[in-house]
Amino acid sequence: MITVEKIRLKEKIGYGFGDAASSMFWKIFGMYSLFYYTDVFGITAAAAGTMFLVARLWDSFFDVFVGIVSDRTKSRYGKYRPYLLWFAIPFAVMGVITFFAPDFGDTAKLVYAYITYSLMMIVYSMINVPYASLLGAISAEPAERNSLASYRMSFAFIGSFVTFMLLQPLIDFFAKTFGNEGVNDALRTAETSVSTSPVGWVMGVGAIGIICVVLFLLCFSWTKERVTQIESESNVSVKQDLKNLFHNAPWWILVATGLAALLFNAIRDSVAIYYFRDYVKVNFRMEGTGWDMTTIYFLVGQAANLIGVMAAPAISSRYGKKKTYMIAVLLAGILSTGFYFIPNNITWILIFQFLISIFAGYVLPLLWSMFADIVDHQELLTGRRATGLIFSSSSMSQKLGWALGAAMSGWILALFNYVPNAAEQAAQTISGEHLMISLMPAICCLLAFTGMLFYPLSDKKVKENAEQLNLKRNAALPG
Repeated sequence: MITVEKIRLKEKIGYGFGDAASSMFWKIFGMYSLFYYTDVFGITAAAAGTMFLVARLWDSFFDVFVGIVSDRTKSRYGKYRPYLLWFAIPFAVMGVITFFAPDFGDTAKLVYAYITYSLMMIVYSMINVPYASLLGAISAEPAERNSLASYRMSFAFIGSFVTFMLLQPLIDFFAKTFGNEGVNDALRTAETSVSTSPVGWVMGVGAIGIICVVLFLLCFSWTKERVTQIESESNVSVKQDLKNLFHNAPWWILVATGLAALLFNAIRDSVAIYYFRDYVKVNFRMEGTGWDMTTIYFLVGQAANLIGVMAAPAISSRYGKKKTYMIAVLLAGILSTGFYFIPNNITWILIFQFLISIFAGYVLPLLWSMFADIVDHQELLTGRRATGLIFSSSSMSQKLGWALGAAMSGWILALFNYVPNAAEQAAQTISGEHLMISLMPAICCLLAFTGMLFYPLSDKKVKENAEQLNLKRNAALPG
């Protein structure tokens, strides 16, 4: 008889460490990279937006390849855990290389950006897709997976919070300590924005990378794979796995709604630095930390996200995952619309950021938990537990969302005639930044809400699937 093993707190924390590490870098990509490429690295907003789309678009489909490979990995550490060990150090090293700004001409600089950013996304996939898949292998119990997903997202937001606390002060510190000609830029922007010193950026990202390596290794050490395939995997081809996936209607719906939700985050986050520098124009540095108002805005958002993540399991247990998801994105959309109409006042801005981020925080743990439910659904229908493939699709939707969001942000900024490092942006540019942080994300929320209307896996159905699979595993035991 197969019994459900209770997952200990240490293992849940260890699993959370993995997404803390991933999120520390992902927030740098999502919230700082557009600013870095335009105002530090030295390419146009349109060129940066196109690069984000090209690099992340093909890498999104690379995630599916990683999922297929990890499903077929056999080692003494399991299928998915070994990748945490193998790619922890390359993850940090590639981050440093990506945020190194060489003294090249315009064409060579753009080529360097494409190559290094694409390689960074590949390494990210090689560690993050197996990590995500590990959720479906730690436990077969839906309630435990919901708890693991909540720990994962809680630590993801904690990791993001750490990045926001440390990155700007680290960049400014290294710029002033080791920078040469970049020091003038650091001083020039001291009251309005993060430093534009290339030395500060590469060393700041390197310091964050060291923390990521430690967290990935702890995740590897503290977790265990328990859920195994019922029958031999060698009889199932990759072609059949893909065919099964493409015939999985709940998967299509969840990918689409997840894509819309991530577009919401990507557009809001990418434009925040520009919005505060050009629209809000509050010259402020918190004494003792060096945080400017943009960093404080990010920190408020992450704290509120964390509240939403921690509340998600209890609320979804009472009202169901689908209903909780729909209410959360609807309220986030309504508040984002209201954000457009509030006065240019930092108190109002931070209040709305806090409220929007609470509801946004509900969404991501529910998405990851629902992808685990889809693994069970497909195994029950096909007899094949393609955990890595299905979770890689969730990573694919995440990257597509960020790719489209970052690309759109760059293109829209260019459309509104954004000029890097200009002392003053044009009125139409500032209006565009205002739209990008309010009404455009609200449209994404409406799309996510509409998609979830058609999602068929209720909480009752998910529980029935888990019970049927447990009966099958019991029947497959010898004797």
